[in-house]
Amino acid sequence: MGGIIIGHEVGRALGKDALFLERPDGVFHLRRGFALEKGARVLMVEDVVTTGLSSREAIAAVAREGGEVIAECAIIDRSCGSVDLGVPFYPLLAIDFPTYDESDIPAALASVEVTKPGSRKE
Repeated sequence: MGGIIIGHEVGRALGKDALFLERPDGVFHLRRGFALEKGARVLMVEDVVTTGLSSREAIAAVAREGGEVIAECAIIDRSCGSVDLGVPFYPLLAIDFPTYDESDIPAALASVEVTKPGSRKE
């Protein structure tokens, strides 16, 4: 996921292997050549969590590979504590970004060109 370098460093600090997932066909899989031992207990490491959709998809991918995500940590939680990942979640920083209905956008924001953030291509 988005936390490859972060995951590597957390693994290094804990003396544990760090694996990562990729979406070559739109669905998360372990990176080519990686494998989990059946029953492996996994700490998911992410850079930013917004809605939790990618995290939940990644947790499901780990389960398909025979592992169990026991918790997730992230640098930033953009949901400000409202996201439910189905496992304990430990962000370093929770930020609450306001959202607006299309008809309610403040004038200062309405003048900014809209871009689609994130890694999803749809």
